[in-house]
Amino acid sequence: MPSLAPRPDLESLPKYVPGRTIHGAIKLASNEVPGGPLPSVRAAITEAAADVNRYPDSGSQALRERLATELGVPIEQLAIGCGSVSLCQQLIQAVCGPGDEAMFAWRSFEAYPIVTQVAHAIGVKIPLTEGHGLDLDAMLAAVTDRTKLIFVCNPNNPTGTVLHRDEIERFLDAVPAHVLVVLDEAYKEFVTDPEVPDGVDFARTRSNVAVLRTFSKAYGLAGLRVGYAVAPTPIADALRQVYVAFSVNALAQVAAIASLDAADELLERCQEIITERERVRNSLLDMGYDIPPTQANFVWLPLGERTVAFSEHMLDRKLIVRPFPGDGARVTIGTPEENDLFLAAAREFLS
Repeated sequence: MPSLAPRPDLESLPKYVPGRTIHGAIKLASNEVPGGPLPSVRAAITEAAADVNRYPDSGSQALRERLATELGVPIEQLAIGCGSVSLCQQLIQAVCGPGDEAMFAWRSFEAYPIVTQVAHAIGVKIPLTEGHGLDLDAMLAAVTDRTKLIFVCNPNNPTGTVLHRDEIERFLDAVPAHVLVVLDEAYKEFVTDPEVPDGVDFARTRSNVAVLRTFSKAYGLAGLRVGYAVAPTPIADALRQVYVAFSVNALAQVAAIASLDAADELLERCQEIITERERVRNSLLDMGYDIPPTQANFVWLPLGERTVAFSEHMLDRKLIVRPFPGDGARVTIGTPEENDLFLAAAREFLS
C-alpha cells in the first residue's frame, strides 16, 4: 500500500522567507514600525486579556461596525482576516477553482504565488517595468478567460513604487467584468503622493474591485494579526464563508478598535517615518545607489547579483535587511539612530 504523504506539489511551493530576528541586531527586514502600541491601545489589550478564556467573536462584528462607519461603506462589504495575507488566501479560495488563473506583478508581495498554488490556482507573474513599477498594460494583455483575480499592490512591496489614479482608472475600465481586481493597500498610511487614490473609492462604485488593508504596519499590531477587506457584497460574503473560525483573536479585535480610536496620534508617528524615509532615500541617492521613489515605510535597493553580498555586509554590522537574491534588498525605515547606522554601513559597502 502507498505510504501517507502530503500533496506532491508542495515540494515546488515557493517558500515565504520572514525577516530574520537575531539577538542584539537591528531588524530592518520586516516593514514593522519601530514604535509599539500606544498606551491607550496597550491598556485595551491588557483589559481584554482577562477574558481570553472565552472564544472571540468569529464574525468580528464590533470591528466591522466600526470600520463601516470609519470608511463610509455598508457593513456587508467588510470582511476581517488574520492580517491581509490571510485575506489574500481567502480571496483565492473564494474566487478561483483548480486551473483558474490569479495574476500579480513580479516582483511583488511574496505571499501571492504561495497562496495561489495552495488553492490549486495558476499564478501568472507579470514582470515589473524598468522603473520597478507595476506594468498594467502587460497585465491587461495577459488576461484570459481563465483569469479570475489580479493582485495590484499599491504601494508595491518590495519596491515601494505606486500607481496613480488615472492609471488605475484606465486599468479598471479595461479589465473584464469576470475578473476581480484586488488593490492591496497594506502601506496606504505612508502615502503622501496626492495622485495615489484611496482604493475604497473604487470599491464603493465598482462591482469587481476589492481592497485590502492591515493593522500590522502603520498601526503597529504586526504581532496580533488583523486586517480587513472592502469588497462587493457577494465577495465579502464568500470571504466570511472560507474564513477559519476564530482565527482573528479577541485581543486583535479590541486592539484594532482602540487603534482606530487613536488614529490621529498613530498617524503622527507615520509622518515621522515618512520624514526619515525621504532622508534615507536622499542619502542613498547621494552615495550613488539607484533607489526608486517609495511611498511605503521602506526603500528598495535593486542590487542584482550584489544583493547577497550587501545583506551579508549588513549582518556583519548587526543590521538585518531583507534580501531577494538576484533582485535587490528591501530596507525598512527604523528610528533615526537605526537609520544612521544603516546609512554608514551602506556607504562602507560601496567603498
